[in-house]
Amino acid sequence: MSSNDSYSSPLSSRYASKEMAQLFSLRTRFSTWRKLWYTLAVAEKELGIEAITDEAIQQLKDNLVVTDEDIEAASKQEAIVRHDVMSHVHVYGLKAPAAAGIIHLGATSCYVTDNADLIFLRDGLDLLIPKLVNVIDRLSKFALQYKDLPVLGWTHFQPAQLTTVGKRATLWIQELLWDLRNLQRARNDLGLRGVKGTTGTQGSFLSLFHGDHDKVEELDQRVVEMLGFDYAYPCTGQTYSRKIDVDVLATLASLGVSAHKFATDIRLLANLKEIEEPFEKSQIGSSAMAYKRNPMRSERVCSLARHLQSTFQDATSTASVQWFERTLDDSAIRRVSIPSAYLTADIVLSTMLNIVSGLVVYPKVIERRINSELPFMATENIIMAMVERGGDRQECHEQIRVLSHQAASVVKEQGGDNDLIERIKATEYFAPVKNDLDALLNPQTFVGRAPQQTEKFVKVTVANALKGLEKHITSESVQLQV
Repeated sequence: MSSNDSYSSPLSSRYASKEMAQLFSLRTRFSTWRKLWYTLAVAEKELGIEAITDEAIQQLKDNLVVTDEDIEAASKQEAIVRHDVMSHVHVYGLKAPAAAGIIHLGATSCYVTDNADLIFLRDGLDLLIPKLVNVIDRLSKFALQYKDLPVLGWTHFQPAQLTTVGKRATLWIQELLWDLRNLQRARNDLGLRGVKGTTGTQGSFLSLFHGDHDKVEELDQRVVEMLGFDYAYPCTGQTYSRKIDVDVLATLASLGVSAHKFATDIRLLANLKEIEEPFEKSQIGSSAMAYKRNPMRSERVCSLARHLQSTFQDATSTASVQWFERTLDDSAIRRVSIPSAYLTADIVLSTMLNIVSGLVVYPKVIERRINSELPFMATENIIMAMVERGGDRQECHEQIRVLSHQAASVVKEQGGDNDLIERIKATEYFAPVKNDLDALLNPQTFVGRAPQQTEKFVKVTVANALKGLEKHITSESVQLQV
């Protein structure tokens, strides 16, 4: 049967990076199992298990990478014994006959499955963190570039006081910095299940070392060190606590929240024609409407970010129903939800990186929208200027109120431009400030400390957050999958 005749997840076949798809591949999974068996054998031999020979260790080392033939053979064996781990023990033993009798010595299946999963959780975060660093870095450069460009602010998606394009970008960056903090914390908090035996008591290893508790602890620590972790969880059942999955997937789901918010804002700005995501020269926006420039990248981010947020529920639901030392109802869902969360986070970050690397700003459109709303916002400034020249605030307020309603009627009912300033200039009452109106309407005077806030945020807050992560920053262009 052709591969085109069976379902293939678009996460791996259409969107995800090669590196992330490879991390969760069958070859990586089963090769990691072999690495764990090899590590266990080496540590057991170092601690005096004489049954493990140098020849056995060498054969295990020479066959760490699982071949296609190995995977096929293990699949056939699993159909007979109905146990994936023992199927791979059998196939590994065929490749390393001198070690066949000592592979998996003292271990339970979760020694390889759970420790491998923790390795994947860690290595997956090591792939995601550099991408997030680059999103933050490029968006920060964008913020600095446009820190002084006034833009109409929106609250409730209704016109509000002015901000700047750069200051708005800091709102996106700040949330991404929290995500970076969360990803780093989750990554650095990860431990290994280690060598704990069938129910976490290390009973089998205590027997293996004839009651020597110190050697059992040494074995656990040695395996942890050889696999590049700082520590093993001190207490486990048969599995590591599925609360660890909750912790990691909560972090990824939170990243999905930030990504969705960012991409939604870009979609709204695209409709306003103020800012657009990159649009390739030959890209087609609509099969029927040739003029369209749909924000398809941002829409993809929103679509997948929703899925990313939902994977968290799989983790919480699973962790909450683990009975005593373990049940097996965690297995199938974790095979789906954990790779799905990582692949989705990878795609979301790659797409965001593509977007922020080529955002297009349209200052003239932004200026026109400001000019349509600024007259209303400037009324308080005009009132204050009149009072400074001896005017009565209440009388001035009433004059402007009447003119504002007239101007609003022109905009809303007649579809015309906002002519409030022209009406003010034509009203004799406002003659004392007529020559000051242009200065009173300068958009730069309405943005408060937005430019200064943006510059300090990028040069201090962002710089501190990225300290030590500069090695990840690149200027490479980001090509998306289809």
